[in-house]
Amino acid sequence: MQNSVEEVIQDTTPLFTNDTIVFGLLMIALGLIFYTSSRPTGFWHKFYKIIPALFMAYFIPAIFTSLGLIAPEWTTVVSETETVEGSSRLYYMSSRYLLPAALVLMTLSMDLKAVFNLGPKALIMFFAGTIGIILGGPIAVLIIGSISPETVGGEGADAVWRGLSTLAGSWIGGGANQAAMLEIYGYNQKLYGQMVFVDIVVANIWMALILIGIGKATRIDRWLKADTSAIESLKDKVTTYSKKVERNPTLTDYMIIAGIAFGTVSFAHFGAGFMSSLFEGFVNGMEPGLKKNSLTFLSSNFFWMVTIATIIGVILSYTKAKVYEGAGASKIGSVFIYILVASIGMKMDLTLIFDNLGLIAIGFVWIAIHAGLLILTAKLIKAPYFFLAVGSQANVGGAASAPIVASAFHPSLATVGVLLAVFGYAVGTIGAVLCTVLMQAASVG
Repeated sequence: MQNSVEEVIQDTTPLFTNDTIVFGLLMIALGLIFYTSSRPTGFWHKFYKIIPALFMAYFIPAIFTSLGLIAPEWTTVVSETETVEGSSRLYYMSSRYLLPAALVLMTLSMDLKAVFNLGPKALIMFFAGTIGIILGGPIAVLIIGSISPETVGGEGADAVWRGLSTLAGSWIGGGANQAAMLEIYGYNQKLYGQMVFVDIVVANIWMALILIGIGKATRIDRWLKADTSAIESLKDKVTTYSKKVERNPTLTDYMIIAGIAFGTVSFAHFGAGFMSSLFEGFVNGMEPGLKKNSLTFLSSNFFWMVTIATIIGVILSYTKAKVYEGAGASKIGSVFIYILVASIGMKMDLTLIFDNLGLIAIGFVWIAIHAGLLILTAKLIKAPYFFLAVGSQANVGGAASAPIVASAFHPSLATVGVLLAVFGYAVGTIGAVLCTVLMQAASVG
């Protein structure tokens, strides 16, 4: 890639660029986290009562990135006029290989009837989160605009509200909806990177706060006066079944579990490729407009991969494959989830929070309104913190992080996160368009 001599080229190459080394570093961190969190007494016992291990699995890789040890992407300066771009493939590997494997292993022992018995509160909290994003955007623009008008300014393709539309798409649906908003409103793609940056910083810090809250879920539920009986009933059913079929796993058990997991990954990728191509032709054949962009998620390979893996898991939960929960299927799935969490954590550079503070401020106000509406709704309907956390992440985090948060409560609950994230894909573009219309009015006003 050629650069003009006038440009200031910053070399952002981390200390370790080899993914084999980076993966080993992340695994050492995870091993130390589990070792310290298993201490029955002393400092670490008290520490993990406050800070959950899942948060540390996310936060320590973020520290590594912030210190320049590792990085998700980087620029290496070869000469005054030439740079080389590099990137890690660990997040891609974790999200495309380990996530679908984890989903099927965690779904093996699920009780679908018990999941539906959780009632309508999960959906209510999800849509409360969606409304919080729709209203939070324009309110954030009004508040920050009154303090710093230039932050929400810009003309034509450079208008900030156009860029914020991509955040709305990402925070209600996911990557496909974000891309749809970029196409609908034609934001200057040279400036698009700063919106991606705000997305990463704000969404990841919010996820970190949610993970910390999991460690205080009982206390939060007490404050919310929440009825957690349906959730506890589901957890008890799965735990009772797990104990009933529990056995000392053999090498054969592990190989069959690996076959189920990665056979599902293979089939999910095959099916996702077929379905995304099929719907891509269907969507591309539609007349340009809101309807076409609202269905863009159907051509997303990631959407179909997660959906197919979950469906396979549900089907297998009605077969004899369910007994492999007794050999540790969900525990192996949890290992994959922790690796995914670590790979997400390494995308977060804490030192960049102070860059472009105006846009970051919009993001924080925006997410605070989303959080406030969720808390208010949870208090009014007495919804457990589980529904608040998963409902939020199904919006802001999507199908990659919603099952992570859900499984932190119990592996059997991962499917709830996936189901809600699918709703996010479906309503993402329509909700984001409504949010953008309001943000445009707020920025003009």
